[in-house]
Amino acid sequence: MPWALPLRWSPWGRPGVKALVTAGVFVTTLWNMRFFLNPSKGSGEELKHREPLVILVWEWPSKQVPSVSRDVCRELYSITGCQLTTERQLLHQADVVVFPHSSLQPGRDKLPKEKLPGQNWVWVSLESPSNTRALAAWNKTFNWVMTYRQDSDIFIPYGKLVPNRSATVNIPAKTSLVSWVISNYHRTQKRAEVYKNLSRYLHVNIYGKANNKPLCKDCLLSTISKSKFYLAFENSIHRDYITEKLWRNSLLAGTVPVVLGPPRANYEQFVPADSFIHVNDFGSLEELATFLKTMNSSRYRQFFAWQRRFSVKLYADWRERICAICTAYPHLHQGRLYPDLKSWFNS
Repeated sequence: MPWALPLRWSPWGRPGVKALVTAGVFVTTLWNMRFFLNPSKGSGEELKHREPLVILVWEWPSKQVPSVSRDVCRELYSITGCQLTTERQLLHQADVVVFPHSSLQPGRDKLPKEKLPGQNWVWVSLESPSNTRALAAWNKTFNWVMTYRQDSDIFIPYGKLVPNRSATVNIPAKTSLVSWVISNYHRTQKRAEVYKNLSRYLHVNIYGKANNKPLCKDCLLSTISKSKFYLAFENSIHRDYITEKLWRNSLLAGTVPVVLGPPRANYEQFVPADSFIHVNDFGSLEELATFLKTMNSSRYRQFFAWQRRFSVKLYADWRERICAICTAYPHLHQGRLYPDLKSWFNS
């Protein structure tokens, strides 16, 4: 610092004590002023953002748009320092912009013309790769991804088990063996093939649009709960793709899930190994059918042992999912860009 050199020595060539004190005060003053001139930096790690964080949802992910106030994250989930908005005119104020994949169809004409400096864009999808089209058009567009995949920047599962010390097991009364709720039935799907072969050996009570037996929202769980087992068959098989068919229709309803989806080891990353039955556990569907039909009550109760330690938490409100960005933000890689979104999602 050249400006400090004359202050270190008096005109007589000896250290000037008064000058040294004055220099010290001057340097200290400048050091303190830096916090006011540039408040985003401190003596330690640089802060990632100054509150509040503004998140703009470009289009709401579901058809039903709930009431969304700017302080909804604080009001509903006690998450502070974060504001949520769906008002596109506030794009220039947004730190994060959220784009559900459904809003990206058919192309870029519905997106902002350009990304503002320092702004991060988030790609959101709860669908599997098999049901997600036109991803190749979005290379080098999004900074972060928000999906059911555990390796997402923002992980949003369909549900999870949370600790619960109730130490009680609640098994609803049973009047049937197996049930299945299915709306989109396609013969080319793996689950259609498995059901067709399994139904040769046991009867399955089918509900939903595919069988012209739709269930009202309030009677869904009460109807399913009367069955001992539920076919939690996913519409496609991909890593971590474990949907409400397991969390809501099976575990929350109080029935044992018979799952068709990713390998057993993947399911066990989410739920205890003794809480479900995997189709792949058996050499044939006839063996599976025999296992279900001949199970005694003692063995059946063992599938509910998880209830002594856990309860089911469903993620059904998109406001809670979007607010998850607030808590994840300080740990996210700033400026990251996905060069090939399709390759990542299909990996």
